[in-house]
Amino acid sequence: MSFNPHDASPYYERRPYTPVPDDEEADRFPPPEDDSEPTQAVAAQIKATPFEWCEPSKIPPREWVYGRHLIRRYVSATIAPGGLGKSSLALVETVAMVSGKDLLGERPTEPLRVWYWNGEDPADELQRRVMAIALKYDLEHRDIGGRLFINSGRDTEIVIAQQNRDGVTVAAPVVEAIKATIRENKIDVLVIDPFVSSHRVSENDNGAIDRVAKTWARIAEETNCAVELIHHARKTNGNEVTIEDSRGAVALLSAARSARTLNGMTKEEAERAGVENRRAHFRVDNGKANLAPPPEGSTWFKMESVALGNGPLDNDGDYIGVVTPWTWPDPLEALSVADLRAAQAAVQSGGPWRENVQAKEWVGRPIAHALKLNPDDKADREKVKRMLRVWIETGMFVVVQGHDEKSRPRPCVEVGEAA
Repeated sequence: MSFNPHDASPYYERRPYTPVPDDEEADRFPPPEDDSEPTQAVAAQIKATPFEWCEPSKIPPREWVYGRHLIRRYVSATIAPGGLGKSSLALVETVAMVSGKDLLGERPTEPLRVWYWNGEDPADELQRRVMAIALKYDLEHRDIGGRLFINSGRDTEIVIAQQNRDGVTVAAPVVEAIKATIRENKIDVLVIDPFVSSHRVSENDNGAIDRVAKTWARIAEETNCAVELIHHARKTNGNEVTIEDSRGAVALLSAARSARTLNGMTKEEAERAGVENRRAHFRVDNGKANLAPPPEGSTWFKMESVALGNGPLDNDGDYIGVVTPWTWPDPLEALSVADLRAAQAAVQSGGPWRENVQAKEWVGRPIAHALKLNPDDKADREKVKRMLRVWIETGMFVVVQGHDEKSRPRPCVEVGEAA
């Protein structure tokens, strides 16, 4: 028996060699295809193209249609855990693009024509969601203007590829029908929610997912349309979701021009922001990178409940969650110069004060008392920590080398520039 290097690994099982019958050998290892005229014709078209020098200022700019996420002729992807709000976000963004209004902090380049396809929810539920968005943002019929197209996968199935024992087959008639629909309705943006409902191939098969993702990319290219694919993240056991946590093969991310992630607000972030219902908040980070910006630098959103008023008398009827913009609180928003002076005076009158929040002589204690806050209350302590961080960055307070009660060197805080 020939040596198999995998035999040395505990992850592989030693098995005796079993000859493969001739017919199975033929199925598993088919002979190479003979050269045919079509293959020769394609090969004849493969030629190296010389680079043409040009004026950089005359190169057509990229055609971004919504922020720096959706761009014509490319696929973009949104990765998020289930139930966090990715569909709700996609729908509000869809309505924002259609209306041409800044609903979530991004103004579309112009009122756009958007086709939103949801493979999971029924048509009446999608109608509830859109009308709840209209109620929340005071939109009227003319704001939609015939530019919004919505389909449910329950009555309009879209499956562009299937996989069986013979491999992956792209459904050419379905692809052509999608392209024809985009051209006929002059669609600027197509949203596929979720991506998994648009194919029937193994999520973990990199080659299969590559074929599906590139088919969507080809649709975007040939129709001059931006395609957004909403995709699920794998379970991370409460850890941060990055684009590498996209469920299944990585080929989808390789095909995407832009990829972003959604993460719910953590308990620690809620304490820092003074938020009670953290589960209503989530942030969006854009970029193919592991390192997300700090919470204060991310784009945040909040789910708000909107009553449709479709119930019987004295009943609000259905309540629908609608995504709204949310800003990380500014720790200095409600403070005045007099407050800063009071904080500096409190620190200057005692000390030495430690930088460490766990220390008994933490500098935040005199500051909290000066501002009528309780340093032992979580929310107030976080507020003091946030404002102190800003004051140190602006030089109002400075970190110096000091000593504790046992004469050990410790970082301490003193008053810096006078307010």
